[in-house]
Amino acid sequence: MTEALRREFVGITDEGLAALRRRIGVPIESTLEPWCTEATRDNIRHYAHGIGDDNPLWCDPEYARTTAHGDVIAPPTFLFACSRIISGYVGGLPGVHAMFAGCDFTWMRPIRRNARIVTRAWLKDVVERETRFAGRAVQQIYHVDFHDETGAQLAAADSWCFRTDRDLARETGTKYRELRGRPPKVYTREELARIQDLYAGEPVRGREPRYREDVRVGETLPTMVKGPMTVTGFIAYAQGWGGLYIRAHKLAWQMMAKHPGTGIPNRHGIPDCPERVHWETELAQKVGAPAAYDYGPERCSWLGHAVTNWLGDAGMLVGLRAEIRRHNLEGDTVFIDGRVTGLPERDGRPCVEIELIARNQDGELSARGVATATLPSRVASRG
Repeated sequence: MTEALRREFVGITDEGLAALRRRIGVPIESTLEPWCTEATRDNIRHYAHGIGDDNPLWCDPEYARTTAHGDVIAPPTFLFACSRIISGYVGGLPGVHAMFAGCDFTWMRPIRRNARIVTRAWLKDVVERETRFAGRAVQQIYHVDFHDETGAQLAAADSWCFRTDRDLARETGTKYRELRGRPPKVYTREELARIQDLYAGEPVRGREPRYREDVRVGETLPTMVKGPMTVTGFIAYAQGWGGLYIRAHKLAWQMMAKHPGTGIPNRHGIPDCPERVHWETELAQKVGAPAAYDYGPERCSWLGHAVTNWLGDAGMLVGLRAEIRRHNLEGDTVFIDGRVTGLPERDGRPCVEIELIARNQDGELSARGVATATLPSRVASRG
């Protein structure tokens, strides 16, 4: 079947895979400069707004000065903007498509305003997978440590991408077969009204503490909505996060000269970045997706947003493992639900564990995750 493919792109080879494995454990000394090297007020706000988060703890310095933090802090997933490696910038297998598929973060402390972010990164593992999307695929798992300018560790994280054969995904992949030829989603007034009502009623806990003693296993978080997905929304996220390959003019030429696989000719014959799958349906379909689709780090950040809204200013997200299960296509809407599944202790601190499920308007699983967060204790506050 492979020989009969209409080949436009290179595929996964045993030689390329062997070369990739030789990178495991080797520190990554140089890559594209991160979008944000400091957690400035504007960088924090731009990232928060890119995920549709208007929490005043991130966005309003006057409000934040009245909290225990004394100033704005960054949403925990802001760190996606501080390392292209954690966001899916992969090495090896040139010309083979990469799709961000998940993350596993542990945060040690809040990200204070004006912190300078320093990272260390390496390829942690390479795993071959068999997928419905493209048959043979390669999972690349990276690890990144984040520190501030004082040397204090802010977070440690793994993230992973799947490398897929674009031609196999387009010609023989079965994951989205039922969507091929389906007309675009068109929303009724009633459907839009439900989404708008969720936005209008989205609760942000804020300064009112949520005490761990008041939380019960089985308690549910308010449903959070994201969407309907538009190319405008995808670009809004890229504005705050920075993207992986978005470059203009000379800088775009420099990147493609150094990494030719990042230049895919567009309909004008001009080499352009593979990131166009997020705003150009033509290229998205060439790599096996039904239409332009959202960013993986964006979706992980939505799961974090659902939790931080619920925690309030005195809580802290300390862990988030998120798995991307399906593309969110232009026109989709995602509904995020959470449920408390445990009340563990972590390093002597009272915590909650929350299961997160994101489904689209058709009930299809978009993402899932598990979050761990600290909450204040009534006993400690009385002491």
